[in-house]
Amino acid sequence: MTKEVSQLARQLLGTAGAVEFYTQKEFDATLAIAKAEIMTVAIETTKRAIMIERKECSKLVAELANQEDEGEVATALMNAAKAVYNRIPSQMQ
Repeated sequence: MTKEVSQLARQLLGTAGAVEFYTQKEFDATLAIAKAEIMTVAIETTKRAIMIERKECSKLVAELANQEDEGEVATALMNAAKAVYNRIPSQMQ
């Protein structure tokens, strides 16, 4: 629903141009852009946090593998560490 401010209301509220008015459509469009920008930042921040956590988990598993004697367990742990680290290669840039 679009509602315009009447000319009288503009004169009473907008003395000397101190208040700028927008239509509901203009406000909605600007709000949609702001929401999209906020969501973009939130998504990118979340992706980065996941990548950092994945990298740290990989380091932890690799350290556990290094504490093991060479063998199947150490190999399995190192393979797991590499798999975790390489889970999202595009984030490794």
